[in-house]
Amino acid sequence: MVEEQLRGRGIKDERVLAAMESVPRHLFVDIYMQDKAYEDCALPIGEGQTISQPYMVALMTELLELKGDEKILEVGTGSGYQSAVLSMLASEVYTVERIQVLASRARRILLQQNCTNVHVITSDGTVGLPEHSPYDGIIVTAAAPHIPRQFIEQLNVNGRLVIPAGSRFSQTLYKITKTPSGIISSLSTPCVFVPLIGKDGWGSEEAY
Repeated sequence: MVEEQLRGRGIKDERVLAAMESVPRHLFVDIYMQDKAYEDCALPIGEGQTISQPYMVALMTELLELKGDEKILEVGTGSGYQSAVLSMLASEVYTVERIQVLASRARRILLQQNCTNVHVITSDGTVGLPEHSPYDGIIVTAAAPHIPRQFIEQLNVNGRLVIPAGSRFSQTLYKITKTPSGIISSLSTPCVFVPLIGKDGWGSEEAY
């Protein structure tokens, strides 16, 4: 997976590659899907949600430019796999999941994997997590209809936000850096994520 799907497609950050090699992806999917866990595709995890393809996990993580001492906010815990990768690359990870059953399962697996620096919180991630801000990086693993202002407000100066935004069925991955003189936004790649549902995302009735 690491050599062909990640390094072979341009992922260069050696810390990201090492984390992806270390985290056992098959433990974050249902047992009947484990034979597909290392394929380059998203997989269903229940409740209408997915675990992102390995390449997208690596790309989004690389865009955060982590050095090891950062505090990170993840919006959309899902399976907990992205959280586990982040736990190896940052000092502290707060991850928010709106679906209780997914949050509980992710919390259990993360503890089993000794990811003790990850805090799983059940909440509406579209409003961020202001009580623990500011963050050095924010990663959003669901598709937003726009870029919520509060994510940028909850970033530290020089912090980075990685988020897919666009329509319900097709998005672009954005990297946004909060600098002392303003916001720098760049586009990374076209992508397709499950919808970000909540107060400042898609409503559940219009998400599909």
